[in-house]
Amino acid sequence: MLSSSVDAPSPATGLEVRPFRALTYRQRDPGHLARVSSPAYDLVTPADRENLAAADPHNIVRLILPRVDPAPEHDGSPGGPRTAEEAGDTLRRWEAETVLERDTEPALWLYEMQPSGPVAATRGWLGAVALPGPGSRAVLPHEDTYAPAVEGRRALLAATRTDLEPIVLAHDPEPTLAEWSAQVRLAAPDLEVQDGDGVRHRLWRVTDPAVVRGVTGALNRTGAVIADGHHRFAAATAHHRELPEGAGSDAVLALVTPMGAAGLRVEAIHRVLPELSLDRAVSAAARGFRVEERPVDGGRDGVVRAVQEWLSADGEPGFLLTDGHRLVRLHGPSPEVLASVPAESPAAWRGLDVVLAQHGLIGSLWQIRDDPASVVVAHDVREALDGAAAREGVALLLRAPSPSDVAAVARAGARMPRKSTLFVPKPRTGLVLRPHAP
Repeated sequence: MLSSSVDAPSPATGLEVRPFRALTYRQRDPGHLARVSSPAYDLVTPADRENLAAADPHNIVRLILPRVDPAPEHDGSPGGPRTAEEAGDTLRRWEAETVLERDTEPALWLYEMQPSGPVAATRGWLGAVALPGPGSRAVLPHEDTYAPAVEGRRALLAATRTDLEPIVLAHDPEPTLAEWSAQVRLAAPDLEVQDGDGVRHRLWRVTDPAVVRGVTGALNRTGAVIADGHHRFAAATAHHRELPEGAGSDAVLALVTPMGAAGLRVEAIHRVLPELSLDRAVSAAARGFRVEERPVDGGRDGVVRAVQEWLSADGEPGFLLTDGHRLVRLHGPSPEVLASVPAESPAAWRGLDVVLAQHGLIGSLWQIRDDPASVVVAHDVREALDGAAAREGVALLLRAPSPSDVAAVARAGARMPRKSTLFVPKPRTGLVLRPHAP
């Protein structure tokens, strides 16, 4: 048995993680959990939402996205106060009908995500993480947020008084957590499901006081960067400001995973610029970048292969532009383009590809404002190409920053542009909810 004694942490830097009484689906077999769970709300397209809602009358998407506007400017918000209230009514009805049931005692949850193929599993701890107070560096954001999306999440939180899906935090190294994890994994998991991407999700409910003390004590010796869920974190903070004495409003449901081994991987998030032709995009970009047309064979599939080869190669900086037929590389930014990046910002921030793309290319040369209607995000290459074709525009394809880049930006007190990073794998929404009432 591991020792559960801990040193006194610094309240300004250590994570405060609490066990909580979870709300889960009463029916727990893997097939049912596959039908009622969902990807995180910001990965669900309007078409995905309808498919998920049709899969089961109790699919969690009916709570996290009670109504979705299919227009291109959809920002992931639930649709305003009325639809947020509908989500609250639906949640209370499901509880009354015992579709969802509440645990009798608080617990932490060990969460393991195992992708298919020769990829290491990601493990972390699901708990109620206290919102940091003024001056605390326990939880550091690294991305900007979009105010309407934050307000949509806040309205949903106010209506449901429940954390419907976890944010994800990447914490500093703490070796004892792997030992606690290995001890818990000796037992069979309480929940298990495989998602559509082949990732197997396994969760263990942990109530043993010694393990809980050991895990919370270890996490209290670490700080963390927000890997996923900046809008939900901002919404939780805004909700707590409105209800400072509200039950449970001082914490947020979070999956806390390590940086590095057994932690998350970072993938790029690309951009789609609607109604911008490739010729016009290249002509404007040529005023500040060197332009290189890349030969492509095999139509759209050839474009995808060429892009993926470029993304996986080292030593070739720049961006790719495509309309799904032609492929153009932009590199060698001019001094004028580099000067468009705010010089007073930290060096770790100024050196990011996504910052140069946002300020030097999108903002300066293309003179396009950054909002969800004008700059549409895409989470993989095919989605970017589909978006460019559907919107008669171009896809701007970027390389992902490294985890160390993300941490450096956060610790410097800076913020990347919105939707700069895609941390994977992602927890499955709907497996564990956190009501705010004790």
